[in-house]
Amino acid sequence: MATKFLSPKLLNTFPSFTRFLNSASTASLAAVASLNFDEKPEPAAVEKQPTSLKQESITNATLDLDDHQRLFGSIPTLNLLRSSANLGLAANERFVDFGMWIMNSRLMETSLVRDAILKTVRHTFFQHFCAGETTEEAADCVRRIHDKGFRGMLVYAVEHTSDNAGCDRNLEGFLGSVELAKSLPASSVSFVIAKITAICPIGLLKRVSDLLRWQYKDPSFYLPWKLNTLPIFSDSSALYHTLEKPAPLSPKEESDLQLAHQRLLELCQKCVQDNVALTIDAEDTSIQPAIDYFTYSSAIMYNQDGNTIVFGTIQAYLKDAKERLFVTTKTAQSLGIPMGFKLVRGAYMSSESKLASLLGYDSPIHNSIQETHACYNDCASFMLERIADGYGAVVLATHNVESGQLAASKACDLGIQKGNQKLEFAQLYGMSEALSFGLRNAGFQVSKYLPYGPVDMVMPYLLRRAEENRGLLSTSSLDSVLMGKELKRRLTKLQFAKSEMASPSSMKIEIGTH
Repeated sequence: MATKFLSPKLLNTFPSFTRFLNSASTASLAAVASLNFDEKPEPAAVEKQPTSLKQESITNATLDLDDHQRLFGSIPTLNLLRSSANLGLAANERFVDFGMWIMNSRLMETSLVRDAILKTVRHTFFQHFCAGETTEEAADCVRRIHDKGFRGMLVYAVEHTSDNAGCDRNLEGFLGSVELAKSLPASSVSFVIAKITAICPIGLLKRVSDLLRWQYKDPSFYLPWKLNTLPIFSDSSALYHTLEKPAPLSPKEESDLQLAHQRLLELCQKCVQDNVALTIDAEDTSIQPAIDYFTYSSAIMYNQDGNTIVFGTIQAYLKDAKERLFVTTKTAQSLGIPMGFKLVRGAYMSSESKLASLLGYDSPIHNSIQETHACYNDCASFMLERIADGYGAVVLATHNVESGQLAASKACDLGIQKGNQKLEFAQLYGMSEALSFGLRNAGFQVSKYLPYGPVDMVMPYLLRRAEENRGLLSTSSLDSVLMGKELKRRLTKLQFAKSEMASPSSMKIEIGTH
């Protein structure tokens, strides 16, 4: 394996480059009503700063998010009723708070109560937000959404493992996801998703992150185990997690780190063999440096000859997200490594802010949702321009309607064809259905994030969805409103049909036609 660092000359260029990037203005969100997919200006030059996603480039309507019949007409009424009810419950903060209190309470230690709660969860939120408990159920879910024009992102929903035996078991689960993707209809699965916390002990990830942070502070700090990687930090990255020089890894820790690398490389090799793209999910900032290190060192090995197998994840709610994305992408491009990213807003807001406050530091998360939106849109614009120039790939994972509209318009303006394999939109399974259907109807590739596994194993994922998405679900009512309109349309149609059947004139006509 390669053990060389990036050259000092190349590394020395990063501070001035990132300061230059910081001088760029941040785009503000604009209200968007329509799109035009006809104009195709010249692609932007590689070295230009990304053109911010702005309203001026958007004209005639194409991404239609108003026609509830076209958006939800293919969904059976029973499923529509169930989805509407689940979204209503998930948007009720008191209900969610009560549910989370129960799930984290000692009541779960009583087998009878636990079984009753898990059964309730299985038939409500689990059924709504997850693809199933087994690979067979997940496969059925992929086929169902594929019939509706979507692709699946398979997520064997394990995380935060503390020992090597658990990591080995989790690796088998991830390998099974790749095997499942291979067995399903061509193009029905876009990605297999993995979490590094599932194949590397969480304590070791914290140790590696501390050592990487300290080396960024002091470049002379030598890490003998470190593989060739891409930039992990930028000048604006928060380093408050590591305030003192950490001790070197012990022989046991180095051995465990090597085992974790071997697990990831085995997974990457399986993905290359079966031609399935792999996305590494982001997690909280205390361990994200180690996660990026694993991701980028693997990408250097496996993203070759223009084929992007390994994708990283950028969380746009972090203040350093845009700068890190720019620096990492530019470096990868200069080295001829096709780098792909999944772009998300972030899912650890509460825990990040609490930890920073506890340590006496400012939160690493943007101070307002508007700043997060602007960061997301700038990052999306940057990656779309790279794709238009023939480099890299991006998954725009967003539930924000405006960001979806703006990115779709930007893709059109850059001449990126609908169906381009380097551009994918994505939403969580069970969320933002109107946006998913709207993007699909406009001709874009759309994936749904499909976690699967036993209910008790998937519970951390569901709890995080509940905690982090309460505000989203309670303030963004587009799906609920449109589902309500579609249900009302069906009810009206049914009542009209019944009244027609019951009327005397209708009966005479019916008899006459026979």
